[in-house]
Amino acid sequence: MSDNQVHDPLNFMRNMWGNMGFSLPGMVAPTFDLEELDKRIKDMKAVEGWLRMNLSMLQMTIQGLEMQRTTVDTVQAMGKMASEAAKSMNPDAPEQAPAAPASFFQMPPQAAPQAAPQSAPQAENSTLSEAALWPWQMMQQMREHMQQNAEAAAAAAATEAESKPKARRAAAKK
Repeated sequence: MSDNQVHDPLNFMRNMWGNMGFSLPGMVAPTFDLEELDKRIKDMKAVEGWLRMNLSMLQMTIQGLEMQRTTVDTVQAMGKMASEAAKSMNPDAPEQAPAAPASFFQMPPQAAPQAAPQSAPQAENSTLSEAALWPWQMMQQMREHMQQNAEAAAAAAATEAESKPKARRAAAKK
């Protein structure tokens, strides 16, 4: 009997389908057994749930990658705006080639050697302090710009106020 099972070519298929909860004859011909149909429905719903879970995880991964892309794009735009603001603050500064963005897993690009030799800690500290001060410098620029606008508005209001009393005096004399 066991020798007969070894030479049976469908034995492997029966075992494979049997482990999945489906019988081979049931896969070939439809069944009318309600319990078997309920079991198949239950199995198919389990597969559907698993596929929905995988779809949900895939959608969350895509959404996370889209958010990451938006964040990186925003950070790059902010860096570009900051460099343009710094360039407008000091238009006499020599043009510098934009540095390639450093990858998270790579070392940051090394600064070009300077004409005046500085010690390594001083150069690093000056670079770090410049990087840390850009928000402060931008706020100072905004404050100066607002102050200039306020002074211009006050001067315009004073000029307008001076012209109005003269018009009233002229009207009062008539």
